[in-house]
Amino acid sequence: MRTCKRILLWTLCALLLCAAFACTPKEPEKTRPSVVVTIFPQYDFIRAIAGDLVDLTMLVQPGSEVHGFDPTFSEVSTILHADLFVYVGGESDRWVTDVLQKSDRTINAISLLDLVDALDEETVEGMQTEEEGEETEPDEHVWTSPKNAIRIVEALRDALIGLLPDSADTLNANAERYIGELTELDAQFHDVMANAKRSTVVFAERFPFRYLCSELGLTYYASLPGCSSNEEVGLSTVAFLIERVREEHLPSVFYIEFSDEKTADAIAAATGCRKLLLHSCHNVSRADFDAGVTYLELMRNNVESLREAVD
Repeated sequence: MRTCKRILLWTLCALLLCAAFACTPKEPEKTRPSVVVTIFPQYDFIRAIAGDLVDLTMLVQPGSEVHGFDPTFSEVSTILHADLFVYVGGESDRWVTDVLQKSDRTINAISLLDLVDALDEETVEGMQTEEEGEETEPDEHVWTSPKNAIRIVEALRDALIGLLPDSADTLNANAERYIGELTELDAQFHDVMANAKRSTVVFAERFPFRYLCSELGLTYYASLPGCSSNEEVGLSTVAFLIERVREEHLPSVFYIEFSDEKTADAIAAATGCRKLLLHSCHNVSRADFDAGVTYLELMRNNVESLREAVD
């Protein structure tokens, strides 16, 4: 969690940046609106809607850990000069508040948490808890539900039309096509559950699928909350999850992207179950990013992983 010292540091940084921004010569006129996003889901949604109609920048680099992100002075300057800034909101984006409030211009900013019906992170049975006294925070992984993704895309479409009114027909057509694909993705997830033999799943590490599990009626057990700052999973937590897999006769245990898979390996070795990747789409590897992998590809793979887990 963010410390008071870190918040104070960002406040001072934002004040210094605003002073520099006020003295910066006016930038040359831009031919395309600049859109700055924090992470991959927003990047891919805007890429699908606007294509090369905008200059699109993703702050968190591919392959990087998202939860500990701290923007550089240059990256904050990029935000301040953007025509549209899209971020998630919540605990991981506390630094955004200082940047937006201390700017000497109104920044056109969208928080994903403001676009959906946010759910709080929850501590389920057996989950390794955070520090005592920590307040409950909204779960930030709103895009893991295709229905939420549709609401987000609709809002981004409207914001982009505001920047590019002459391209409204193109933006509307692209968004409509993409929403159709998201609607089909949602139907695929629900089809899996309509034919499922079980409705309980186990996650070996962080659990970033609160919205998807809620949407599909899945019962879950996991080591850690989705935005946990913990790095290690305790032995008692691992033992609990092993017992859940055995008692529920589960064929699989999930791990997420960028995992070292140690906890999943331990559970699989103790129970004989399979390991399956369920990708949160929070970020992608550099190789996948360069290859142009998309949110839809990753989520369609998740459909098949879920099918294996509940069959």
